[in-house]
Amino acid sequence: MIYKELKPFPEHFLWGASTSAYQVEGAAAEDGKSPSIIDMYEHPSDVADFSVASDHYHRYKEDIALFAQMGLKAYRFSVAWTRILPRGTGAVNEKGISFYRDVIAACRKYGIEPVVTMYHFDLPWCLEERGGWGNRETIDAFVNYARVLFENFGGDVRYWLTINEQNTMILHPGAIGLPKGGKLPSRKELYQQNHHMMLAQARTMKLFHEMVPQGMIGPALNLTAMYAASCRPEDAIAAHNWEVLRCWNFADVPVYGWYHPLAWEYMNDRDIAPEVQEGDREILKDAKPDFIAMNYYSTATIAASRGDASDVAARAGDQQIMLGEQGVYRPAENEYVGKTQYGWVVDPVGFRYTLRKTYERYHLPILITENGIGAPDILEPDGSVHDGYRIEFIREHLHQMRLAITDGVEMLGYCPWAAIDVVSTHQGYRKRYGFIYVDRDEFDLKGLERHPKDSFYWYQ
Repeated sequence: MIYKELKPFPEHFLWGASTSAYQVEGAAAEDGKSPSIIDMYEHPSDVADFSVASDHYHRYKEDIALFAQMGLKAYRFSVAWTRILPRGTGAVNEKGISFYRDVIAACRKYGIEPVVTMYHFDLPWCLEERGGWGNRETIDAFVNYARVLFENFGGDVRYWLTINEQNTMILHPGAIGLPKGGKLPSRKELYQQNHHMMLAQARTMKLFHEMVPQGMIGPALNLTAMYAASCRPEDAIAAHNWEVLRCWNFADVPVYGWYHPLAWEYMNDRDIAPEVQEGDREILKDAKPDFIAMNYYSTATIAASRGDASDVAARAGDQQIMLGEQGVYRPAENEYVGKTQYGWVVDPVGFRYTLRKTYERYHLPILITENGIGAPDILEPDGSVHDGYRIEFIREHLHQMRLAITDGVEMLGYCPWAAIDVVSTHQGYRKRYGFIYVDRDEFDLKGLERHPKDSFYWYQ
């Protein structure tokens, strides 16, 4: 559709950027913080670990001042559960409360809206040892953790995200690291974990609306539209299969209170449906998220399954993420989209398409909580970093978002990944996403000085 005139971005649009605790903070064992699963899992040995990361824990004042200089109106960050409750539940660590209170205050000092993610992959290790999300007691632990957050920060934070990329954790568990010994949960176990997360999220949303009635809360999911590889009807069915199983099934539960019917039949057919206890349906009903938080990086193109092992292949540049499922769908190439040097699809138009589909399905405002491009940026001798490719990537995505707004999609804000260089889970510091360069290598911390990139000044 070609419009006579494009609508402007909303007046109070949240122009922001994002990080996550384990990828930016460092100080992994300081001030009472206990290990999370991220700290204890096995990660590639040839890239940086998360013990120091970007040292945001000690440099947050400098970093947030830079965010203000860049003109950010929002900063999306996550709270490390293990800083707040080192035993997963029980006694509160006041040093952890003080740190996040100071981060929020620093944001408020510069008129930056804090957007808080409650859980970004980093389950307390002590809870993992007791069964993790496979144990229903973790539901109560999460709700208790939520209560502590709302009691301490509910008056100062309006925007809250419950669980980051729950669909990634369930569909691609190896993406956040491997348990010791490298054995991942079975699919049956993963969908049981997913059910427990859904119950914890629903209870948390209901608690939030009681304790923070002036605030807004929503799930943060990795959403992407799927293209059929051809006009062949079987390809269209396969594309719909994967869009439902990868995206809508994870958003339908918080919004509508139950699983997508196709996904439920799929799980039953493969004997991976979760055990649903009496009262679970009532818990899931009427959670009432106020918005959808969306992480978008690329689209996917899908062909009909051939029903054999050739349906499955590793994603380009990441052996921990397998694409395709025998009997369901197989990944296909798309000649009409670009690619990064890591093989990730670049599809700004698909961003608009995904926004339209998501808003049409849920009729909830959308907050973009991740969107970005990673590359091995180079620090020049004069301290500059020329990342024109990032400027072009964001410019094209913003244009497509403005078209989506003109299409009628209600947008709350845009918080791309990432505000500052962070440790990429599989590529460490070789793959940088930030507007601000952190001067360190994989194992040489150097001075950790901050250097605004060209994209910093452009986004400013």
